Amino acid sequence: MVLKTFGWSFAVTALGLVAAVLYGGWEAFGIVAILSILEISLSFDNAVVNAGILKKMNAFWQKIFLTIGVLIAVFGMRLVFPIVIVAISAKIGPIEAVELAVRDQDMYKQLVTDAHPSIAAFGGMFLLMIFLDFIFEDRDIKWLAWLERPLAKLGKIDMLSACIALIVLVVTSMTFAVNAHQHGGTHVDKAQTVLISGVLGLITYMIVGGLSGYFENKLEEEEEHEHEVEEEAKKSGKPVSAIAMAGKAAFFMFLYLEVLDASFSFDGVIGAFAITSDIVIMALGLGIGAMYVRSLTVYLVRQGTLDDYVYLEHGAHYAIGALAVILLVTIQYEINEVITGLVGVVLIGWSFWSSVRRNKRLELEGSTAEA
Repeated sequence: MVLKTFGWSFAVTALGLVAAVLYGGWEAFGIVAILSILEISLSFDNAVVNAGILKKMNAFWQKIFLTIGVLIAVFGMRLVFPIVIVAISAKIGPIEAVELAVRDQDMYKQLVTDAHPSIAAFGGMFLLMIFLDFIFEDRDIKWLAWLERPLAKLGKIDMLSACIALIVLVVTSMTFAVNAHQHGGTHVDKAQTVLISGVLGLITYMIVGGLSGYFENKLEEEEEHEHEVEEEAKKSGKPVSAIAMAGKAAFFMFLYLEVLDASFSFDGVIGAFAITSDIVIMALGLGIGAMYVRSLTVYLVRQGTLDDYVYLEHGAHYAIGALAVILLVTIQYEINEVITGLVGVVLIGWSFWSSVRRNKRLELEGSTAEA
């Protein structure tokens, strides 16, 4: 099971490390290995959240997630995305941006760093909305009941998540503007960029999340009538493909997963520049890490881990909330990537431990009842 799920990850790791040695020697090998570990540690919570969505998709779309989705994640977010940032920031073409990345890595790194406030605002707002919608929803299973019960009651207020997110964004951009003005006004103009980027992050979440939710509901309705549809198809002699019926729903859920992965990858891409400015080494290291995150997501689905450890999804969403706050804070202040990674690991580890304790308690109660 492990080899079947992680086989491609192992293969990509071997090829990536060999490519690193051929490209830049053993020093490049070490940097790629470090970047891979960095990406996995920062994105473990991403795998847990993705698993909660992916388990609703059939085997066909799970394969799409592991193949086409990986290409988007590796080449799109880990290679093309930094180049696009530089192209937009420096107002140059993508080809010139690639030449700049190869010819003047220090300038390339500086341009990406300058674009960080808008990146952090976009990703921070997208992730914040995911967290807020989760904690404001009334769930049968509650992890931190003392906190989740009152929040679920507040969640009955329409559009509360969006209102809170917008308030956080306005406060963040205003604080950024005030601090910039106090330090000479060098970044006052970027406060408006932060505000616009944050609004775009909110709009992106509402569009993609709304479409995926709509088609997910449609899929559930189709599944309820699946037997009737199959019987009618048999009578008419025209079999109905389950994949085709779930096509739109699965597609938008896939799209939602890709945007979610992109938001998670912001901190990894930005953090990678603290280690190297070489786009080839960066793509190799982050690409290997992204592959493991994908495989881990599928593994969690196939093993039924989220069903066995019911608080894992809660821990992952709290980690999302923490990451959203961290991204917004990094608009003005630098936070070490180690702290970012540890926050997610601690929250997920805590939720896993709580799940184990819950399972043991239920087993004990069951054995007591039988006795």
